[in-house]
Amino acid sequence: MFAIAHILFSILGKRTAYLDPGSGSFLLQLLVASLLGLGVAVKVYWNKIRGLFGDKSTGQQENDEDDEDDIDLS
Repeated sequence: MFAIAHILFSILGKRTAYLDPGSGSFLLQLLVASLLGLGVAVKVYWNKIRGLFGDKSTGQQENDEDDEDDIDLS
Protein backbone atom coordinates (compact mmCIF):
# COMPACT_ATOMS: atom_id res chain seq x y z
CA MET A 1 0.00 0.00 0.00
CA PHE A 2 2.80 2.39 0.92
CA ALA A 3 4.63 1.56 -2.29
CA ILE A 4 1.59 2.37 -4.44
CA ALA A 5 1.11 5.71 -2.69
CA HIS A 6 4.82 6.51 -3.09
CA ILE A 7 4.72 5.74 -6.82
CA LEU A 8 1.59 7.85 -7.36
CA PHE A 9 3.06 10.85 -5.52
CA SER A 10 6.30 10.49 -7.50
CA ILE A 11 4.45 10.53 -10.80
CA LEU A 12 2.09 13.36 -9.94
CA GLY A 13 4.71 15.59 -8.35
CA LYS A 14 4.09 18.32 -5.83
CA ARG A 15 0.77 20.14 -6.22
CA THR A 16 -0.15 23.44 -4.65
CA ALA A 17 -3.68 24.56 -3.97
CA TYR A 18 -4.91 28.02 -4.87
CA LEU A 19 -8.16 29.65 -3.86
CA ASP A 20 -8.99 32.84 -5.67
CA PRO A 21 -10.77 35.69 -3.85
CA GLY A 22 -14.07 34.79 -5.53
CA SER A 23 -14.12 31.45 -3.69
CA GLY A 24 -14.58 33.11 -0.30
CA SER A 25 -17.33 35.31 -1.68
CA PHE A 26 -19.07 32.29 -3.17
CA LEU A 27 -18.91 30.39 0.14
CA LEU A 28 -20.34 33.41 1.98
CA GLN A 29 -23.20 33.68 -0.53
CA LEU A 30 -23.86 29.96 -0.17
CA LEU A 31 -24.06 30.29 3.63
CA VAL A 32 -26.39 33.32 3.51
CA ALA A 33 -28.67 31.73 0.89
CA SER A 34 -28.89 28.53 2.94
CA LEU A 35 -29.87 30.40 6.09
CA LEU A 36 -32.48 32.49 4.26
CA GLY A 37 -33.91 29.41 2.54
CA LEU A 38 -34.17 27.61 5.87
CA GLY A 39 -35.95 30.65 7.34
CA VAL A 40 -38.50 30.73 4.52
CA ALA A 41 -39.12 26.99 4.82
CA VAL A 42 -39.71 27.30 8.56
CA LYS A 43 -42.10 30.21 8.02
CA VAL A 44 -44.10 28.33 5.38
CA TYR A 45 -44.41 25.14 7.46
CA TRP A 46 -44.58 26.75 10.92
CA ASN A 47 -48.05 25.43 11.82
CA LYS A 48 -47.09 21.88 10.80
CA ILE A 49 -43.89 22.13 12.83
CA ARG A 50 -45.83 23.27 15.89
CA GLY A 51 -48.30 20.43 15.37
CA LEU A 52 -45.47 17.90 15.53
CA PHE A 53 -44.63 19.02 19.04
CA GLY A 54 -48.19 18.73 20.32
CA ASP A 55 -49.21 22.40 20.34
CA LYS A 56 -52.93 22.22 19.68
CA SER A 57 -53.73 25.82 20.67
CA THR A 58 -53.79 27.02 17.04
CA GLY A 59 -56.50 24.50 16.18
CA GLN A 60 -58.57 25.57 19.20
CA GLN A 61 -58.40 29.22 18.18
CA GLU A 62 -59.56 28.42 14.65
CA ASN A 63 -62.50 26.39 16.01
CA ASP A 64 -63.48 29.20 18.42
CA GLU A 65 -63.54 31.72 15.56
CA ASP A 66 -65.74 29.40 13.49
CA ASP A 67 -68.20 29.00 16.40
CA GLU A 68 -68.73 32.77 16.57
CA ASP A 69 -70.07 32.75 13.01
CA ASP A 70 -72.63 30.02 13.84
CA ILE A 71 -74.62 32.11 16.36
CA ASP A 72 -78.37 31.83 15.71
CA LEU A 73 -80.14 35.13 16.40
CA SER A 74 -83.71 33.89 15.93
